[in-house]
Order: sequence, then C-alpha cells, then structure tokens
Amino acid sequence: MINRRQAIQLSAGMLGYPALGLGARAEPTTVRPLQLIERTIPSSKELLPVIGMGTSRTFDTAGDTESMSRLTQVMQAFFAGQGTVIDSSPMYGRAETRVGDVLRAMESRPPLFAATKVWSTGEKQGIAQMEESARRMDVRDFDLIAVHNLKDWKTQLETLKRWKEEGKVRYIGVTTSHGRDQEQILDVMRSEPLDFVQFSYNIEDRDAEKSLLPMAQERGIATMINRPYQRGTLFGKSRGHTLPKLATELDCSSWAQFFLKFIVGHPAVTCIIPATDKSHHMADNMQANFGRVPDAAQRAEMLKIFESM
Repeated sequence: MINRRQAIQLSAGMLGYPALGLGARAEPTTVRPLQLIERTIPSSKELLPVIGMGTSRTFDTAGDTESMSRLTQVMQAFFAGQGTVIDSSPMYGRAETRVGDVLRAMESRPPLFAATKVWSTGEKQGIAQMEESARRMDVRDFDLIAVHNLKDWKTQLETLKRWKEEGKVRYIGVTTSHGRDQEQILDVMRSEPLDFVQFSYNIEDRDAEKSLLPMAQERGIATMINRPYQRGTLFGKSRGHTLPKLATELDCSSWAQFFLKFIVGHPAVTCIIPATDKSHHMADNMQANFGRVPDAAQRAEMLKIFESM
C-alpha cells in the first residue's frame, strides 16, 4: 500500500505539471496527465479546480526561516497540482500573513483564487478587518469573502453585498464548521443572495447530505468543504488497511485521495479545502484534483468499505 509520504514520489508523474514558486522548478514529465476535475460556481459559471487549500492551524506559524521554508514547499506542491483556491481567516492567527509572505517571495505568482472571512462585530470593525486581511495575504481584491461562523452576519453581509456591487470582492458567502448552526445557516441560504457556503463534510460526518448540500443545489450556491479528514481521525481508521481495487479504478493511490474522491463524488460539492503543513501530504492531496470521479454506486461502495473498517 502506498502511504502519504510515498505518494509525493508519484505526484510528478501523475500530474505532469511543473512546480511553481521559489527555488528550482521541476522538469516537465512526458507522462500524459490525468484530467483536471473542475466544478462550476453556479452564480457565475466560473470553473474551479475541486481541490483547494485550507490554512487553519497549519499556517499559524511565527514566520521563522524553518517554517517559511516548509510552508513555501507546501504552496509549491499546491500550485504544482493546479490548485487555485486558498482559504484563510483572521480567526486563524498568523495564517493570512504567512500565505502573503510566501506569495510575496514568489518569482511569479500562479493563478490564485483568494478567499478569506470576516470575523468581527460592527460595520467599521468588519471593514477594517477585511482591509487588513488583504494586506496580510497580499491581494488587492479578494475573490471570496465569507462571514465566519455567522458572526454578526447581518451587518457583515450587508457590507459584503455593497462591496460586491462596487467590485471590491467577486463572491460572498457564509461559513460554519463541525455541524453547528445548521438551522441558522439554512435560513441564511434561503433568504440571502449567497455565492458560497462553507461547512464540514466527509465520509464519516455526512450530516450535510440531509439539508445543506440539497439546499445549496436548490439555491444555486457553491459549496466549500472543510474538515474533509475529520481532523485526521479518518486515517486512524484506515491505518493498516489495504486500498481496495475501487481506489485504483478512481485513480487513487492513497487513503487521503480515496476520502477526498468520496466528497468530490457528491454533485453539490464545488471545492474541498484540506489543510496541511507538510509538502508530501499536499502533493498527495493534489492527486485527488485529477482523474475519475465516483458515481453514486461507487460512492455507496466506498462508504461500505469505510464502514467495514
């Protein structure tokens, strides 16, 4: 069985895409790459690669030489896998600043879909926070800003709607995590003109299938999925188990890719944002950005395999 550390050795051959950013560039491979998986943002029809990058905990570092080298390698692996969506938040400590530090140091900046959140009370405080987030992440205008965990959501969403009309942000939304505030977020999805909604969903925690994912489909709202590995607990269950034949049929060479492809298989999922501070884990994640997508029958088989562990 190929583990996450070994997966990076296969990534260049599978992706066939040169690394971008600082340091030496990888030599292009002659192996034909698998097809990139993209999903449509309903409100605009813009396509996004299905695997993005989260920064919670993983990018909250002091900015010393060692951590910056590590985070640079993580983002190089992300861009090498044709990822574009990087999601952060002022709630994540120094994560926005570290993302910006890496971007500022790059010789040339790859295509980026910059997403963050507003996590504040009051109109002036929210505006000041969003402007500071732009400085920290080194972006002129964000592609997406969402109200984090619905904090003062009515006030902040009014600002975001105005900013969208003024061209200061392209997309707006709201977020939640680990299943909280579901009824409230459903009410907001019903009543507000959202482009995105972010929440938790994975092969173990499938509560979002009951209401959140169907509501997103019904209302034409893009979805951004956090906690795809249930904060790493999925790997505790898969450890020691051999990948099934179905994994190969879906172009998966690790359990990480298997878990991500299960999520990708839901038609209401737009983008998934796994977070890591290890470049070999990022390279592993990004292989799920390519290849075949499970259909309903295959997803049912994936679930059966997982539940038998």
